[in-house]
Amino acid sequence: MVSTPIGNLGDVSPRARHVLQTAELVLCEDTRHTGRLLSAIGADVKMAPLHEHNESVQIEPVLSRLRQGARIALVSDAGMPLVSDPGYRLVRAAIAEGLPVTAIPGPNAALTALVLSGLPPLPFLMLGFPPPRAAARRTAFGALRAAERAGLNATLIWYEAPHRLSEALADMAAAFGARSAAVARELTKRYEEVRRGPLTDLASYYATHEARGEITVLVGPPEEADPEDLDGRLTAALASHSVKDAAALVAAATGLPRKLVYARALALSGSPLVAGN
Repeated sequence: MVSTPIGNLGDVSPRARHVLQTAELVLCEDTRHTGRLLSAIGADVKMAPLHEHNESVQIEPVLSRLRQGARIALVSDAGMPLVSDPGYRLVRAAIAEGLPVTAIPGPNAALTALVLSGLPPLPFLMLGFPPPRAAARRTAFGALRAAERAGLNATLIWYEAPHRLSEALADMAAAFGARSAAVARELTKRYEEVRRGPLTDLASYYATHEARGEITVLVGPPEEADPEDLDGRLTAALASHSVKDAAALVAAATGLPRKLVYARALALSGSPLVAGN
């Protein structure tokens, strides 16, 4: 497993360069993307795709070559392989057979964003990408809040696509409130940016500002003395959700009865209470 640059080609380590130049095969998500990297470092190496759609069928042919002593490198499009990228099933299969497996450490967007965020670096919980669909995403955030009420106290880290950032931040603000957060994008590149502030402020900013590039979102742990702020969470949720959705999201995040939260959401929104709702 070889870590590759997350943006700046200068981050290719001498060891990574040597391994890629001397490998007999490079497994990668996108041969066009990796081909540009290999060309830049002078590596004339055969490539083969390994992605979420073909990993299962690639395992046995790759293991067969490894048994014969082949030197095979596994890379993702950027950063450390397996971290929100394919390869876990292949690596697990190789380990199960007792085949030699090692890693060439290097760039990683989650860790780079973490040390730039100004948020507590330990402990942290890397969660990959949030679910793309709103209902599943809100359920996932609610489960995290339940875990926090049970004792989880960590900086939370996600990757997110630019076109989903605004919606994801709105759901995070509704679930986690105004705690400290950061949005890091284009790390190590020319237009690197880390925007820090209350999660609610970041949600408001990206509701009206288009985000571009590779994005990492970080949310700090709950404040030790911070009580459940029902009105604050509902106000944040109502800014981008219907009364019904805001109440459901905040109820899941706080563990409070849904009817109670819905009634308070109606009051804050100025909507009349409808019989049967």
